[in-house]
Amino acid sequence: MTGDSDLRPPLDAHVLADELALTPDLALELLPESPSTNQVAADRARAGAADGLLVVADHQTAGRGRLDRTWETPAGAAITFSLVLRPTVPATSWPWLPLLTGHTVSKALASFGYETRVKWPNDVLIDGRKVAGILVERIETDSGPAAVVGVGINVSTAADELPVPTATSLAVAHPDLTPTREGVLLGVVAAVREGYDAWQFGGAEAAARLASSYVAHCATVGQDVRVDLPGGTSISGRAVDVDIDGRLVVETADGVEKVGAGDVVHVVPE
Repeated sequence: MTGDSDLRPPLDAHVLADELALTPDLALELLPESPSTNQVAADRARAGAADGLLVVADHQTAGRGRLDRTWETPAGAAITFSLVLRPTVPATSWPWLPLLTGHTVSKALASFGYETRVKWPNDVLIDGRKVAGILVERIETDSGPAAVVGVGINVSTAADELPVPTATSLAVAHPDLTPTREGVLLGVVAAVREGYDAWQFGGAEAAARLASSYVAHCATVGQDVRVDLPGGTSISGRAVDVDIDGRLVVETADGVEKVGAGDVVHVVPE
């Protein structure tokens, strides 16, 4: 793969519009270029955008990830989108939204033939390397709180274009599979929306199914880990579960710790 525009054409606006027209609970805003789709979506939410606004950037130039990391890709090599949602579930359930997003993105990519797992809370992995990043932000608006769900997926990024050795792309992970960016975008958005609706309206039973399915497909559970916590401290131990509140349960030498936020490193035995 190269950055040649013939090999990496812009997203086909007609294909996206035609397909999304069949989904009345989604409204597309396609931008040729944007520093951050999350920022655009947050601005739209504050201005009153309804649940289901989908902001897509053909090329995102200054994306943000968790813990204020940057997320950048060559033009035409990735899909980047942010979805405005207005959850009505109790506030205590909101911490599950980032995990739900990672889980549904992972399942969507698996439907294309990729073997995916999720590193807690929501990094999507193929062969242990990150192919997709997710940033979910709560936005306060005049009409109540909204969630902006941002997703970035490396599609045709070549190995020498990846920013770190722990990253991958769909093309690098499985060159024989060649889904289009439009196909990946539509499949992932549909999976996120379907998973969100089931969680939003399915009550306790749906929440329990999500928790069980997430744990079964989480690459972190069962691993020795180091968790770098906000504030500069860290803990180490064996990740054994994800609790009902979405927290990672870690057995350490000093006892069981439940982590609600942190950066997980899977520790590989020497």
